[in-house]
Amino acid sequence: MQVSKYNASGNDFVIFHTFKEIDRSSVAKRLCDRQKGIGADGLIVLLPHSEYDFKWQFYNSDGSVASMCGNGTRACAHYAFLNGLADSKMSFLTGAGVIDCEVEGDVVKTKMTPYKRLSEVFEEEGKSWYFFDTGVPHLVAFVEDLNIFDKDLARKMRQKYNANVNFAKLIDDSLHVRTYERGVEDETLACGTGMVACFVSARESGLIGDKIRVYPTSKEELEISFEGGSIYFKGEVSKVFDTNIDV
Repeated sequence: MQVSKYNASGNDFVIFHTFKEIDRSSVAKRLCDRQKGIGADGLIVLLPHSEYDFKWQFYNSDGSVASMCGNGTRACAHYAFLNGLADSKMSFLTGAGVIDCEVEGDVVKTKMTPYKRLSEVFEEEGKSWYFFDTGVPHLVAFVEDLNIFDKDLARKMRQKYNANVNFAKLIDDSLHVRTYERGVEDETLACGTGMVACFVSARESGLIGDKIRVYPTSKEELEISFEGGSIYFKGEVSKVFDTNIDV
């Protein structure tokens, strides 16, 4: 089967489309393995849908299922458009709900699903934590020094709250984010839903307006905006290569 390797702001994915819906947890672990497979943060499988352009199966690199992945939506929208599965404006079904995307060259803009507040701001481990579901649950703490990434603390909070963990800092007119991702169990170069959770935390606290440039660990620039009651997430994606592999 032909599969594609994609990169979206530092998050990388293996993507293919098929007509058969089965459990692909073991396939995800094999393909995402960086020593024995292709290597990726996640596997995205596109499947036909009667109402929308398609639906997806999304697996983290450990084989676990995730409802949503912001960077993944942009990568799979680009893949769907290039492979004739959808027009440049498309709607597809994820575990978190319906996603709308628009592809313009290598830039993809995603309309995110509505976010949910999971708790009020709380204090723990010497930090103030925001807790939102932006497709998947995210903890957010604003820090003074983003060069310090406390992986032990991130792992502890991830296990206690079963959530991804983000450290963020506002620098001038931009938002900088580092994320420890559930299912990867390590810091990743970028996390779309994590950046959106940081945007929501800052916006609801009155720290920023309705649009801002965001930089994850990969240092690639993205834009998050609040327009007409919805959050939009925009940035470039790149198709790395196609290859044939027995899945």
